[in-house]
Amino acid sequence: MIAEVVPGFYALDGKHISQPSKKRHACFKGRPMGSFLSQPLNVVCRDIDEIRGFLSTCRYVSDQEQFGVKDHWMAPEEFEKTRRGDCDDFALWTWRQLLELGYNARFVVGSAGRYGEGHAWVTFGVGDKTFLVEALLARVSGKFPRLDILRYKPRVSVEVCGTRVKFFEHTRRVLEPPFRVVMPLVPEWLLFRLRTLPRLILWPFFALTRRLRRG
Repeated sequence: MIAEVVPGFYALDGKHISQPSKKRHACFKGRPMGSFLSQPLNVVCRDIDEIRGFLSTCRYVSDQEQFGVKDHWMAPEEFEKTRRGDCDDFALWTWRQLLELGYNARFVVGSAGRYGEGHAWVTFGVGDKTFLVEALLARVSGKFPRLDILRYKPRVSVEVCGTRVKFFEHTRRVLEPPFRVVMPLVPEWLLFRLRTLPRLILWPFFALTRRLRRG
């Protein structure tokens, strides 16, 4: 679920902008980000392990299936009631919880490997390190390999400064990291894949079985 961001693997800071472009970042259109922070939550997590514990009970459901529309961002207080949503719903709730814990966290929209266009995730800082949170992996593992960060391409990120919401536009990496930096991270990546592959393959079967038992 969490991976440390390796320098050069991710367009980290971005350029401060007043608002996301309606043309380039249409997913933000008509969505005041402060509205996702204003209402109290019933689920109060004391640490990141508890955040992951809650997310592990949630199920991915597309907006088309749940709301009958292509794209809908659910408020965190609603998501924790239904425990159903897509990547932006998982990410908005996780972002809110990390902010409540005092982390300097950002909600991020961009693209990411197999998740394709329109993916959402969260980043947060601890000291001089930055970590990326892929909330959809909560059921799979507490950590995922640093090499996978290369798949994440942020476009717009959102952070909170006091009572203000600030937006940042990110550009693509100009250069890919050199082989000498990437190669030492390959064993970690292979070990993760070998450890989690059976779980990823069997999880849909177990989920279906539970649903059938519930009737």
